Amino acid sequence: MQTMNISLPDPLKQYVEEQVTVRDYSSASEYMRELVRADQKRNAKEQLERTLLESLLEGEAQEATPEFWNTLRAELGKRTKSGRGARPKSRVA
Repeated sequence: MQTMNISLPDPLKQYVEEQVTVRDYSSASEYMRELVRADQKRNAKEQLERTLLESLLEGEAQEATPEFWNTLRAELGKRTKSGRGARPKSRVA
C-alpha cells in the first residue's frame, strides 16, 4: 500500500480526528479511504445518470426487460473486470 501525505488546516484536521473517534475508525487513514470510496461511488452514479440521459436524448432508449437487465449486468461485469467501470452492488428488481 502506498503512502500519501496531505496537509489540512487545523480546523479540518480536528474534524477528521473527531470523526475517527466518534465514528469508531481505527485511524485517520481508514476514514479518508472511506471518503474516497464514497466519492468513487458518487462519481460512478453521476456517470451512469449522464449516460442514461444521453441515451434518452439520442433516442436510443429501449424497454427495460429482464433480458435488458441481464445484458447490462453482464456488460458491467466485463467492465469491472477490465477496470473500465464500477459494478453496482444492489440488484435492480
